[in-house]
Amino acid sequence: MEKFLQREKGVNFYSNPISGYVSYTGEIFVSDPFRLWLKRVMDVSLSLFSLLFVLSWLFPLLAVAVKLSSPGPVLFKQRRHGKNNRIFYCYKFRTMRMNRDADTRQATKDDERVTRVGRFLRRSSLDELPQLINVLKNDMSLIGPRPHAVPMNVVFSKEIENYSFRHSVKPGITGLAQSKGYRGEVENFHDIYGRVKLDLFYIKKWCVWLDIKIIFWTVQSFFSKKNSVY
Repeated sequence: MEKFLQREKGVNFYSNPISGYVSYTGEIFVSDPFRLWLKRVMDVSLSLFSLLFVLSWLFPLLAVAVKLSSPGPVLFKQRRHGKNNRIFYCYKFRTMRMNRDADTRQATKDDERVTRVGRFLRRSSLDELPQLINVLKNDMSLIGPRPHAVPMNVVFSKEIENYSFRHSVKPGITGLAQSKGYRGEVENFHDIYGRVKLDLFYIKKWCVWLDIKIIFWTVQSFFSKKNSVY
């Protein structure tokens, strides 16, 4: 039985709004309203708790550190694809010096654009904390497929069949792929194929317990030698 989506034998596409996708085999999946509501309640509750009790004092400290590291804004925003391919602005703490290639060029090892403070933020994933705002705005979820920059999605969708199925749900601050070590730079086909494979598995097998395990695995991965975030 599908956990995040439910299979439908027949759907009236003309009278009811559809949220879900048609698989490459022709099967129709529509979102389960109760499970979507449950996930949203979890997202809002945990995000508000984090913002009130953690980010309320940590955000100003990180903002000052970013501001002192190099000239430019504290937050970096980038256009990314969300659910149903809707484009939104994803927020992060700025980790690079101002440059024209931020949207098209990935950070690499010893990248000269990354500041000293930015390197710490990226390796610890603290740069992702402003995405709690995206969660409250309903652009993202705490757990889900990580959103990629729009130009990268264009490239990846040409390389991997059914790549866009990962956009049938809201993207997440972290996901199953990241918890299993797929973080940082995409160096080859295996890197992105492995992420997409796990993203699609997550979409079909989602449950509350899986989200809890992903949070635990994500924290565990920070201390793993496989951490490849630059």
